[in-house]
Amino acid sequence: QLVESGGGSVQTGGSLRLSCEYFDDFYNERCMAWFRQAPGRKREGVVGNEGDHTTKYAAAVRGRVTVSRDTAKHVLYLQMDHLTPEDTAIYYCAAKRGVRCPDPDAAERSDYGAWGQGTQVTVSS
Repeated sequence: QLVESGGGSVQTGGSLRLSCEYFDDFYNERCMAWFRQAPGRKREGVVGNEGDHTTKYAAAVRGRVTVSRDTAKHVLYLQMDHLTPEDTAIYYCAAKRGVRCPDPDAAERSDYGAWGQGTQVTVSS
């Protein structure tokens, strides 16, 4: 079970930190990821955080977002800075049983077996 929080509305250039709480130690050393889905668009990968905490970022967000994981609290974070209206979407947390994550730019929904309900991020100009 994954539960996201931290979404909201900000202006261009603003920041948000999303959280994804998970309830099983199993995921501490497994691939976890953030995806997003804008209206009328396919769900796309944002970042993958591997079991050894190596991180892969999608090209669209590289340099503007940072992922971190607190294994003691069972929380995966996504710090997003310099937000633009193109970042407006529902952001989803995902997890898979494997240690390695697919490249976020090529990741598919079917690559992940566990999903949260999503949290809305809206960036206004």
